[in-house]
Amino acid sequence: QVQLVESGGGSVQPGGSLRLSCAASGSIAAMAWYRQAPGKQRELVAQITSGSSTFYTGSVKGRFTISRDNAKNTVTLQMNSLKPEDTAVYYCHAVGTPFWGQGTQVTVSS
Repeated sequence: QVQLVESGGGSVQPGGSLRLSCAASGSIAAMAWYRQAPGKQRELVAQITSGSSTFYTGSVKGRFTISRDNAKNTVTLQMNSLKPEDTAVYYCHAVGTPFWGQGTQVTVSS
């Protein structure tokens, strides 16, 4: 059993930045951030492998950066130039496992 705990969500104006963190209770290979907006399906935002290879969905490329600290079992999502359409609950996920974090709300609004 692996526990994932997110932190760092909140409210910000368009163009602002937020930093999300996910702490895992054990070592994880690939990690990912997903998000789910009201009335929409959960979607992959970014993913990082144990070797720090990354993937981003098109709408966040150039604005979001995913990184990890293997020694601390943490993964971070730096979100810049935020847009109202980024508003969602963001979830940390250990890829290939049934483990998800509890979610953290990100709201982008003027």
